[in-house]
Amino acid sequence: MILASVLTTNLAILVLAGFIGFVVISKVPNTLHTPLMSGTNAIHGIVLLGGLLVVGFAGNDTFNKIILVIAIAFGTINVVGGFLVTDRMLEMFKSKPAKKDGED
Repeated sequence: MILASVLTTNLAILVLAGFIGFVVISKVPNTLHTPLMSGTNAIHGIVLLGGLLVVGFAGNDTFNKIILVIAIAFGTINVVGGFLVTDRMLEMFKSKPAKKDGED
């Protein structure tokens, strides 16, 4: 009975956090997306460091270690993908080199 209540509460928090995150991000103007992504990548880097520290203190519990390794893998994919997208967005704002005479 208590487990169902805790699960329902945690699920409600997850849904509300997702909805609030969507609303907040949808209100961000286009010019702020790149700095926002850079800040988010920095936060995810800290989360990854925390995950690595927790793996060291997980003890002999194999299930927790497996879950932590999966979380660290997904977090790493998120950070690397975020930096790649940020780099690609910043490339759009760089000026292109001027063409020399006779080049197309």
